[in-house]
Amino acid sequence: MKQQLKLNVTPRAQTGRSSSRRMRKANQVPAILYGKHTPPETLAIDGPEFTRLIKAIAGSAALVELERKDKPEKALSFLQEVQRDPITDKYLHVDFREVKADEKFEIRVKLHLSGESFGVKNQSGVLETPTYTLRIRCFPKDLPPFIEVDVTALKVGETIHVGEIKTIPGVEFMDDKSQPVVSCVEPVAEVVQEVVAAAPVEGAAAPAVGADGKPVAPAAGAAAGAAPAGDAKAGAPAAGGDKKAAAPAAGAKPAAGAKPAAPAKK
Repeated sequence: MKQQLKLNVTPRAQTGRSSSRRMRKANQVPAILYGKHTPPETLAIDGPEFTRLIKAIAGSAALVELERKDKPEKALSFLQEVQRDPITDKYLHVDFREVKADEKFEIRVKLHLSGESFGVKNQSGVLETPTYTLRIRCFPKDLPPFIEVDVTALKVGETIHVGEIKTIPGVEFMDDKSQPVVSCVEPVAEVVQEVVAAAPVEGAAAPAVGADGKPVAPAAGAAAGAAPAGDAKAGAPAAGGDKKAAAPAAGAKPAAGAKPAAPAKK
């Protein structure tokens, strides 16, 4: 048995949301213990003690010996599920699964990558791990804290599968042997988008530029796309002006085909 910890628990008769809230306010964590040979049992755990237990486990697979004051025998178990509040990060509920020392059981154990990959070191590769845990079957005494996978010889384009992991005495891998565990792949090339200035439309007038070389904003109230004064057709009224036609300048000849303007009344 690689790692075995102890935890004091007390039975609790009341269940439900109201009872769980009262327990959490009293700095206790509601829990349940269930197994193949015993009925489920509701428990209460001291909050600070459970926090120390979680830090001691540190994400590895470990067996926990539950010591109960109402029963002389100790229950051997492991953490099946731990629920935490996503905002306060406090422990809400804990599930323990009981195991027997003389029986094999199934559990998910985390992977631990060791060594520096040849593809990462010399070929600028990147490691990809499609899974972080593997399902194993073993006796409690043979439970490993984690499954070590050596990636030293892994090159770009290569993959380590479940069937290629080094065997552990007393441990049986339950996942498919062809399931990938870790791969070394080529890095994805970064796509750099170049900002291309939009070409001016053919025939469009160039924007006005001031003495400092910066574009000059159009006058307030000017209509978008309005033609300059010099391009206005002869005889056309000025935009926004009087509805009457403007008088031609002195000495100016009328446009071809246009009727001469009537003389002004005295």
